[in-house]
Amino acid sequence: MGIFQRFARIPLKSTYIWSLCRQYSTDLTAVDRALIQHRCVHNRGLGASPGNPGAAPPRLPFSRVTQEDLAFFRTLLPGRTITDPDLLKSSNVDWLKTVEGNSEVLLRPKTTEEVSQILRYCNERNLAVCPQGGNTGLVGGSVPVFDEIILSTSLMKQVITFDNISGILTCQAGCVLENLSNYLEERDFIMPLDLGAKGSCHIGGNVSTNAGGLRLLRYGSLRGTVLGLEVVLADGRILNCLATLRKDNTGYDLKQLFIGSEGTLGVITAVSILCPRKPKAVNVAFLGCSSFQQLLETFQCCRGMLGEILSAFEFLDASCMSLLEKHLKLTNPITESPFYIVIETAGSNATHDEEKLHKFLEEVMTSSLVTDGTVATEATKIKALWSLRERVTEALTHEGYTYKYDISLPVEKIYDLVQDMRGHLGDMAKNVVGYGHVGDGNLHLNITSPSKDPALLAAIEPYVYEWTSKWKGSISAEHGLGLKKRNYIYYSKPSEAVALMGSIKAMLDPKGILNPYKTLPDNIH
Repeated sequence: MGIFQRFARIPLKSTYIWSLCRQYSTDLTAVDRALIQHRCVHNRGLGASPGNPGAAPPRLPFSRVTQEDLAFFRTLLPGRTITDPDLLKSSNVDWLKTVEGNSEVLLRPKTTEEVSQILRYCNERNLAVCPQGGNTGLVGGSVPVFDEIILSTSLMKQVITFDNISGILTCQAGCVLENLSNYLEERDFIMPLDLGAKGSCHIGGNVSTNAGGLRLLRYGSLRGTVLGLEVVLADGRILNCLATLRKDNTGYDLKQLFIGSEGTLGVITAVSILCPRKPKAVNVAFLGCSSFQQLLETFQCCRGMLGEILSAFEFLDASCMSLLEKHLKLTNPITESPFYIVIETAGSNATHDEEKLHKFLEEVMTSSLVTDGTVATEATKIKALWSLRERVTEALTHEGYTYKYDISLPVEKIYDLVQDMRGHLGDMAKNVVGYGHVGDGNLHLNITSPSKDPALLAAIEPYVYEWTSKWKGSISAEHGLGLKKRNYIYYSKPSEAVALMGSIKAMLDPKGILNPYKTLPDNIH
């Protein structure tokens, strides 16, 4: 079973950096502070424009960090106020190496009270702040655009409480997802979400972006499993909604405002989350299909026959498999196919689960829905099969520059977008690949070229968003909008909804210091 070798993650190598405008704009002195997001797009330099809506807008008139500011931070956070450019470099660049800021200060608080004092001070001084967790985001939401102060949660990594009767975990926002998973597994529980970036991402960042991941089909989204949050608002006020109740119908559910808000409304400092029991039996099947229609029929059969034990149904196409083999030297464990499926079952009775899985596999094989497959029940082999799905993003980084799109669509339309995009782009793109979460209609469309190509980008956008909007999909299923996608929000949300978002932002953060230039569009209609 040599094919079940687990390959370690390797550092990303990319030299393609967005050129972000660092020019201070004196044209914006009349910005309406009450509606800071209603900003004008600069028509000079490298700011966002109708032809490049994902580029950085002009710098807003925030204060610059002074020696007096640094003295305050060093007194508050002795040894945890970082100004060394070499140490700051990794926090200024996103995981994909495509967006780079120019922050000169990295703050590393350990407590909610320290975060409160930082934001209170920054709000009074009009200093912009970029909250940062594990910095694994894909839309430029977790790094500064200009010289915003980076507020890292990396030292806020304490488990506060865990109730082994209810399964409710309360922890600080900087806890790494994989560490929480290990902590819970020792207590016979698991986290309700699992991501390819679990070794680096923070739970606070997961909640701030409403991350979906590989277990959403079984356990639902974070909007359901997160029971409470502790959040520090822009002016330093601490909002303690850290409830540990399954049911609480007293007034508005304020935590929902901060889930998925990408750090623009407040800084999440602690989370309480409902965790399911660790399944006693886990099986993973890796299957091949000759068409996407057969893959969809396999999914229908899977839901009907596996029912309550089905925990994941993922797919990748043949192009993804080629990249895994070429760049990461992973081995395809089955016969070459146009499409591949990863199915995970999780239950409490191994014999029962294996019997259900066997009947399902027998059905899809005899009906020719599936052409080949393999099943793993041992932990090492399970991880190896999952790596064929989880490491596609890593393989893509070796292909040059990657344009990434995280789309929600009706399940039957998922792969139509990939095929239409291939036809639309022709020879302009090096690769157009698709993979994602069939169970919740989430496609990860990735388009590669040898280097950053403005002509290719102009051909992709807004075509991809217009196509998605036509079929009533979402332009961001789980990655958020960040810097790159903020100006495309109207393809998924009506102007009335966006205007209300702007009003909420103005109410909670009237000076606009929290993660500026992200999530909301440059101009709110």
